[in-house]
This record gives sequence, C-alpha cells and structure tokens, in this order.
Amino acid sequence: MTISSSEIKRNMTIILQDEIYQILEWQHRQAPKAPPTLTLKLRHIETGNVYEKKVPGNQKLELAMTDTREAQFLYKDQDLFIFMDNASFDQYELDEKIVGDEAKYLAEGINISIIFLDIKPLAIELPSSIIMTIENTDVGLKGDTQSGATKPATTTTGLTLQVPLFIENGQQINVSTSDGSYLGRK
Repeated sequence: MTISSSEIKRNMTIILQDEIYQILEWQHRQAPKAPPTLTLKLRHIETGNVYEKKVPGNQKLELAMTDTREAQFLYKDQDLFIFMDNASFDQYELDEKIVGDEAKYLAEGINISIIFLDIKPLAIELPSSIIMTIENTDVGLKGDTQSGATKPATTTTGLTLQVPLFIENGQQINVSTSDGSYLGRK
C-alpha cells in the first residue's frame, strides 16, 4: 500500500530503498520555482540508527504492514519497560530505545498502543492527553492574580511543566502528550 506525503503520521512504518524505517518527523517544503521536497527523519528498524532523508515531495511512500495492540504500562525494571497486552494478557518488555521520550508520560496503569512489525515491537503510541499527579510545585503567592500566571511543577513521572498558580502537590491534572502542556484539572 502506498501513501502520499499528506497522509504521513508519526510512527508510521515505511519501506524506503528496500529497508524498513519508522517515521519520527517530517517536513514538506515547496520552494518557489522548485519541485516540492519531503524531508524525513527516520529510524532504521533493525539497527535503531536515525537518519534524515530527502525525497521528492510527490513521491509515493510504501507502507510496511504493522499491527497495533492495546497494552497497559505495568512498571519499569532498570532499562526495561514492562507492558501487558489488554486482550491476551501477554507481557512485553520494551527497552528505552523503543520507548524514547514518551517515558516521561508513563505512569503505572496507563493504557497505550504498541506498534509491532511481525512480532517485533517498534514504538509506543500515547493517547492525546493523560491524567498525571503533581509531585512537587511551589505554593502560589497570595495576591498574585496576574492573568495566566504560571509556576513550574513536576509530576510523579518526572515531567516538568508550567501549571496555574492554584495547582497544589498531589492534585491530578490533564496533560497533552504532544507538547507536555497543562490542559486542566481532573
């Protein structure tokens, strides 16, 4: 199956020059009086190496057939993240290379998707927002009611973000997984 550059999504798996890659980032450019180009930041599935490749912007990309399974994060054991398949109750051990920066959003019990190529896990996919608990934040100053005033806070997973002054330690908040921003209280 082939897709155009407008159908690209993060974590898609494609076949390029007979090698299998996972798309980490992409950028489509159309310069004046020049053909469009597509710049792809790709991770080679077998080696884990990250490359940047440029292809013509109108080139069709071939998708590699992947399987997505719903799983629950159980715990972290040294460099391994342990997940349980929600349907079969199988356990998967994913290393830090696969989980990557998404680790800062993983709290015990959170449901995510794991993308597989055959039986090999490639990446995890988080929901668009998750509920996190504030572990440490300063007390908001009384009388500091400036519109939109924020303060730094750290969640139980180690994620640091800006929150409104009224948020206190132990409160649960909704956080965007795309940019790590505060969305509201639970």
